[in-house]
Amino acid sequence: MKVEHAALWVNDLEGMKVFYETYFNGLANEKYHNEEKAFESYFLTFDSGTRLEIMRKAGVNKQCTGDKIGWAHIAFSLGNKEAVNQLTARLKEDGYRHMNGPRITGDGYYENVFEDPEGNLIELTV
Repeated sequence: MKVEHAALWVNDLEGMKVFYETYFNGLANEKYHNEEKAFESYFLTFDSGTRLEIMRKAGVNKQCTGDKIGWAHIAFSLGNKEAVNQLTARLKEDGYRHMNGPRITGDGYYENVFEDPEGNLIELTV
């Protein structure tokens, strides 16, 4: 068994697509649009074959902030510390919010944590 994909509601579908393409080498499919349900989505496929669906639908709004029950973050394993440090520097330079790190976690990951453009947490790990 494997996880087929994870999905994320977003406000700025095109902006989030560009973010995950630019920084994580995601390859987006053609946009799906269901006019009747006012729903749009992209599937982004990453080098490992892992997929992330980003979705927008009329009436879906982010109402919770801070810690809440549900998905906490997405982690991208970049292969080595240097790759983590390089992407960290790039994201900082481009103005994305650095939340913590670098650090070695209690379970042994080397990581830095950032927010994506809509405040979702991303762990950059080895």
